[in-house]
Amino acid sequence: MKLARLIVLAAALLAGASAAAGFLEREVVFSEAEIQAALARSKPQQLSYGGLLTVSLKEPPRIALDGDDGRARVAASIDLETPGQPPLRIDFTGRAGLRYDDRNKAFYLEKAVADSLSAPALRQEATPAARLAVTQLLNNYFRTKPVYVLREDGSPQEIAARWLLKSVRIEAGRVVAVLSPV
Repeated sequence: MKLARLIVLAAALLAGASAAAGFLEREVVFSEAEIQAALARSKPQQLSYGGLLTVSLKEPPRIALDGDDGRARVAASIDLETPGQPPLRIDFTGRAGLRYDDRNKAFYLEKAVADSLSAPALRQEATPAARLAVTQLLNNYFRTKPVYVLREDGSPQEIAARWLLKSVRIEAGRVVAVLSPV
């Protein structure tokens, strides 16, 4: 009988702790515009493939947080250059996930994938190689460019997020970081 009471008491305490965890949660939100502003401060990116092919992203990608899959939409233009040929401008769209790096206290887009390419002069048989080159360029670009950094001198919520971040998700038009002490 005592064991049964202890089990019921432990279950009640755990249920109360889990309800309190949701109650104590707070959210820090940053917008699509804030992400775009952070990317606007980024420098151009270029990858060279053994001198045979160079892929350049001269302007920051445009980001949209309007998908229903929890990923950011990415759109940009790149220049694809081969020796002796004028640059080929390729417009593309893709998607990227979001990750938080606790060491840098920063959010990064990750696992970018180029979904579609558009270039009038791009031969059909070159499309898979171009899509791979664009995907690699995006991943390399986002690896070093935080889209948001939690500042030590930021709002009280932002300061708390540096230590209490529980999870992060993309919602329509914004990124939501969930803080919880438990």
